[in-house]
Amino acid sequence: MSCGLMIAAALMLTDPTVAAASAVTPSAETPVAGESLFLDIVSRSQTLKGVVDGWIETGFDAAAFAGFRQDAEALAALDMQGHITLRDRNVDGDLKCILRGIAEDMPGRLDAIQNAPDDRERGVALSELSHLLDDNAAVILAPPQPAS
Repeated sequence: MSCGLMIAAALMLTDPTVAAASAVTPSAETPVAGESLFLDIVSRSQTLKGVVDGWIETGFDAAAFAGFRQDAEALAALDMQGHITLRDRNVDGDLKCILRGIAEDMPGRLDAIQNAPDDRERGVALSELSHLLDDNAAVILAPPQPAS
């Protein structure tokens, strides 16, 4: 299965409550979740999601967006670094592809927010970015699933 299809399938199946499990202690079931790179990705994803969710609730802060965008682009670079790390380890799993997909998808989501022609479209773009950030943390924290 191509990475693109794998990403789409994984994002459709992601349980949005998994990201709330940030207090979960990494274990042997979540092998990379305890590594500093992946902990950083989870932490940054959750922080940025909090900002986005705040904008969804109280209104978009255009003045803060430039700094937010820099932080989100830095997160995307870490996602790609996570992908490369797993690739270099010869890890054959969904996480490698999902991290790459998120890294590649992040700039488009940010552009959609920045270029939204009205508040309704910006709201949709913010919601989509919130889900992407939630998935970013969830895929790392979720224990690997047995092969089907």
